[in-house]
Amino acid sequence: MTTYGIPLLVLATTGSAARTGLVFALGALPRLGAFTVAGSFVDRYGTTRVFRAANLARALSALAAAGALILLDARTLAATFMVMLLAASTGFLSEFSYVAAETAGGEASRAAKTRAHRVQSTLITIDQTAILAGPVAAGLLIEHGGPTAMLGTLAAFSLLAAARGLCHDPEPAQASAPKQGLGAGWATLRSLPMLAWLVGGLTVSNAAVALLQAAIPVIVVNELDRSSADAGLIWSAAAVTSLLAVTASRRAIDRWGLWSVGVAAGTVAAVATLAIAHADTYRDYLLLIAVLMAGEGGLTVVLRTVRSHLIPADRFGSTLAATILLLLLPYPAAGLLVAALPAAQLGHAITAAALLQTFGLAVAFTRLRHLPRTQK
Repeated sequence: MTTYGIPLLVLATTGSAARTGLVFALGALPRLGAFTVAGSFVDRYGTTRVFRAANLARALSALAAAGALILLDARTLAATFMVMLLAASTGFLSEFSYVAAETAGGEASRAAKTRAHRVQSTLITIDQTAILAGPVAAGLLIEHGGPTAMLGTLAAFSLLAAARGLCHDPEPAQASAPKQGLGAGWATLRSLPMLAWLVGGLTVSNAAVALLQAAIPVIVVNELDRSSADAGLIWSAAAVTSLLAVTASRRAIDRWGLWSVGVAAGTVAAVATLAIAHADTYRDYLLLIAVLMAGEGGLTVVLRTVRSHLIPADRFGSTLAATILLLLLPYPAAGLLVAALPAAQLGHAITAAALLQTFGLAVAFTRLRHLPRTQK
């Protein structure tokens, strides 16, 4: 709801494509900053404390913004500033809870040993189920209940997560752990060349996905004259195919290995992005983005499985933060690009991103092919 709903909220309240792109960037930039400290916080204080504190703070942020928007006229500069501040704060806080949850997932994967990819596919299914419901719910709430309805729902889910999520840590808080912080994470990533190559390739791939996420509200609402709910429906439909791909990839990895499944998923994602650059109807965008996210679902299983195999347990939070920081770098750039480009030029930008995506994935999986057989 945060990732897809807040840009829709800005577009609905201001009607400005440039501000929509800007708020997408403002939501992503604090995420990058969060990873400079989130990993070390999780390693030091434990997953439960960090997860609950981040969700409580996000709930308070959403409620404060909802209250302010009730008092302010939607089209004023003050209302725009409030929504942009909300995007920045929720982006920052969401990454603390994300690193905490992923660290707990890494512990579960290590316990599963050779079945780690099955644990990761289950975790991704949980994520994709939320992505299935979140965007369309955000669009419908904005369309029929207004901004306060969407923000109130976001606050309610944040409070529910704080109350029910991550009821215990896999082990006590690691206040005396020897190697923590983003610097330790970078050092660990550099010492794992296979993981570094994979993260590098997926960072390039994320540039294409980020550009689409930033551009779709503008394309669907302004260019195709559809509603906010229709824009949200695209990503919810994509989550369905991603769920199916995650389930299929779990079985495919059992049979053919990580490298083969990664190559197939990367090929699907790159071809779909190239086709999206030439789409001109709502149906085309709906179908092709669904195919793209199916490929992304397979790639995510591969990344998370390799990550859980290779990162040492005592530096997992810090190294995870470093990898996610790289993967998120394209998002603020994509938002700024959408804010700067005329809508008619977005297709050319998507084409360039698709070509870079193809090159990046080809290089990454050429290197990944040399992983030891036990990790393939």
